[in-house]
Amino acid sequence: MTLIGICGGTCSGKSTIAYKIENYFSDIGVVKISSDSYYKDRSFLNFKERSKINYDHPNSIDFKLLINNLRKLKRKYKITEPIYSYKSHKRLKKNKVVFSKKIIIVEGLHILCNKKLIDLLDYSIYLDLEEKLRLKRRYTRDVEFRGRSKQEVKVRYFTMCKPMHKKFINPSKKHADIVLKTNDISLNNILNIILDKTKC
Repeated sequence: MTLIGICGGTCSGKSTIAYKIENYFSDIGVVKISSDSYYKDRSFLNFKERSKINYDHPNSIDFKLLINNLRKLKRKYKITEPIYSYKSHKRLKKNKVVFSKKIIIVEGLHILCNKKLIDLLDYSIYLDLEEKLRLKRRYTRDVEFRGRSKQEVKVRYFTMCKPMHKKFINPSKKHADIVLKTNDISLNNILNIILDKTKC
């Protein structure tokens, strides 16, 4: 059982890479966990209030639940994972049952911001993609898939995302086992790293 963490700034390719890893190793068994699913439950607030929350701050994550679930997976138990809606900024009432597999991938913005989670990882990768490209991707993602306006994306990025990246996310790369710069971020590079670490 190998737990691999994939971290990086917003729109650095974490989810895309994790999805491709899941497909590549499907024969031996991979489970993919996103830390976004573990945003704290704020359903008691109305939508306007939830929209003002700084989701780029590490305090937005329910690390206790995330870590407990990862520990269960490493012990080969199944877990119940929350399902989070980006459009409504809240957890849905339904949950997802996740079964343990040989490789566990946990990806997310904040996974190297918590010491207990860092200690739980067998190997961690930080995707250090240049800001200009990340911002371009964020505009595309949030407008097309999350129902945001361009102005809303701009305001949130420069008032919340960028300051939190500078204060928390970028410094957290010092905890990664390897940092991949823009030109080194490729599926083949990452697959080779995982193959080496897991001996699959």
